[in-house]
Amino acid sequence: MTKNDPASDPAHDTALIQTSDLTRALALLTRLPVSVGQTERDAARAAWAYPIVGLFPAALSGLIGSLAMTLGLGAAIASILALGTGAIVTGALHEDGLADCADGFWGAWTTKRRLEIMRDSRIGAYGVLTLIVTFAMRWAALSALFETDLGVAALLAAGAISRASMPALMTFLPPARPGGLSHHVGRPPLASTALALAITTVIALFILGHAAPAVLFGAGLTTMAVGVLAMFKIGGQTGDVLGATQQSVELTVLLILVGLNV
Repeated sequence: MTKNDPASDPAHDTALIQTSDLTRALALLTRLPVSVGQTERDAARAAWAYPIVGLFPAALSGLIGSLAMTLGLGAAIASILALGTGAIVTGALHEDGLADCADGFWGAWTTKRRLEIMRDSRIGAYGVLTLIVTFAMRWAALSALFETDLGVAALLAAGAISRASMPALMTFLPPARPGGLSHHVGRPPLASTALALAITTVIALFILGHAAPAVLFGAGLTTMAVGVLAMFKIGGQTGDVLGATQQSVELTVLLILVGLNV
């Protein structure tokens, strides 16, 4: 490593924001064709970019959903196509975490066994039923929002807000499993988490206007609820817990928007 190499500069290592952080977050949270080398410190610091990254799959989902509506396919089909697009772009990463948490949290009596189940690549009855119920609820909510021309806005808001919940848990909950993805990534600096929440607030206010406070409040409560459950069940957070949090917050955002009928 040369003296002029930015990576050798201590100021470069401790900077809150780097131009490569967005690429690092994209590589971690999506299946978009990006590749970047990163250390554990890089991955943790890049958490500030998670809500921005959340806009990418949401925008693609919204595009597909809007195209379906333009073609006259109806809100139900537009919603299922939008949700499918989001799962493809992310590699169903968050859905997988939700299913693993459902299997682990409710499929065993001890923390050790719960973590073993969550690491198992096979899916159980709890995971299948959880995915069916939550996917159906997201589809129903999004269908109602597409019918009122709010589908794209809802997707964008939910995409950003739900990703901001992840660095929050990463910062305030300890890793439950040594050697897991969450343990390797580490805890984001408090400043990175604060920046992620600030960015999310701005995005929510811009997209949702007067509905933003209620949506952000509901998202915060959901994040805390999942965090408390994770602490009770396994003593901390894992990558699966972060995925389950994203899915839970996304569903919460969509349901609140339907309830508000904005």
